[in-house]
Amino acid sequence: MPSEKVPVPAKNNLVERREFLSGAATLAGASLVGGARSSLLESSASAEPLPEPAPPSMTPNVERRLARWQDQRWLLDAVIAALGPEWDQGRLGGLANIPGGPAEAAGLRTRIHKFNDISREFTRAAARHEREARQYDKDGRTVPAREEYFLAAHLYAGAQWPIFENTPDNLLLNDKKNDCYAKYIQFADHEIRRVEVPFGRGGKTLPGYLHMPTNRSGRVPCVWSISGLDSNKEGGAAIYGDSLRERGMATLALEGPGQNECAIREIYLTQTNWQEAGRVVLEWLSSQNDIDPDRIALRGASLGSYLGTQVASIDSRLRGAALQAMAVEPTMHTAFETASPSFKMRFLYYTGLETEAELDKFLQSWTLKGVAEKVKCPYLLVGGEDDQLTPVEYGFQLMDLLSAPKQFLIYEGAVHSVSGSPATTNGPNTGTFIAEWFRDRFDGKAMPSKLMKVDAGGQVHDFKFEDSRKSLSVSLLWQGAEQRTNTPEKPTQVQEP
Repeated sequence: MPSEKVPVPAKNNLVERREFLSGAATLAGASLVGGARSSLLESSASAEPLPEPAPPSMTPNVERRLARWQDQRWLLDAVIAALGPEWDQGRLGGLANIPGGPAEAAGLRTRIHKFNDISREFTRAAARHEREARQYDKDGRTVPAREEYFLAAHLYAGAQWPIFENTPDNLLLNDKKNDCYAKYIQFADHEIRRVEVPFGRGGKTLPGYLHMPTNRSGRVPCVWSISGLDSNKEGGAAIYGDSLRERGMATLALEGPGQNECAIREIYLTQTNWQEAGRVVLEWLSSQNDIDPDRIALRGASLGSYLGTQVASIDSRLRGAALQAMAVEPTMHTAFETASPSFKMRFLYYTGLETEAELDKFLQSWTLKGVAEKVKCPYLLVGGEDDQLTPVEYGFQLMDLLSAPKQFLIYEGAVHSVSGSPATTNGPNTGTFIAEWFRDRFDGKAMPSKLMKVDAGGQVHDFKFEDSRKSLSVSLLWQGAEQRTNTPEKPTQVQEP
């Protein structure tokens, strides 16, 4: 683990210049938040041109908490200039299935050239779509109003991401996101409930949205969707064609300790409080009159694969846990010390810790060993063979810890988001696979334990876990020679379930 960092010198020209620019912009009234109200957001309901906002800023102390963040700040901007706003991971993909989203994503790619541009450009885009939504709303055009409010909420959430502190800007963006999503709920094509699940002392609650399928009768099955480090509850269900709702399942998209709105409420992540959150949320969910308490399952993505495993370990009644995009490496060394410093900076905000030394000590105990062994429900892990944030061998290690029925679906050449390879293009669609996997679990179908490897041609090869090393791409290249010699059972091509 990194050792204690040398204190930053009091005089730092780069930081002083950034402090001066953000401070001057604020004094001039050009920042996102000007006093109690924002001049940018006040104009969103009018026809006046949007003013040029300054980038929402963090206080210098936050910028200095992480040594690699400060040391590589210039390099970070150079990489963004070269690669665009998705230098560390694909953060615009969530816009692809929102009407108007693909065009907005393309525009953001052309306008974002450095880190400070991210929040400013997302905010500008969000305010524009909110203004359009309000006009459609005023005209009684509920369908386009729904779509514009939904898109605006996602863009406001994107504007929050680069602010790793509860600044006035972050708080206002959070309010705008919630306001727009509330208006989307008003016009949505299915029932959505804003929920607040009591958690801990002091009257604090965990915020979320319960999405109900249409044309339902009686109690319905429900999947609790646990988001990742850089995602949010607003992305927990699609505006149209949601794979779970289409199959008659409800979705609880809820943020737990450390995540987004919980961090704003100072409900920070600890080593064990997701297990505590799991108990209260599952109890709350089971008490809902239209949710079947005997058909509840978990879905998690990225950091949600770790957190979802923690939750799955505390309740044997769950019908299944399907986790995608591995984030299961003990200590998170690869993601936090070799990848972009944005990941560790964000996680520091999740924990509410003040220094990198405190976080490094926290991460020394970050492991699923002793937790995964307690999982009793069927377990699915979907990952990329070339995951740049969690090397695939840690997925195999996690599988070794599990005694419950388990499946591991690996896509050859795919990265952390389980994308970016011919295997993901030609093989089973992950969303369809997971949705059908849930359907089988809710229907009570038995699940055989196996390792599945999707090759570049889209074929799915089944392996026993004791032969997991043979599933790696280099080993697969030799399967042809082994088959000619030993003629084992041929790999099975699995169609999309």
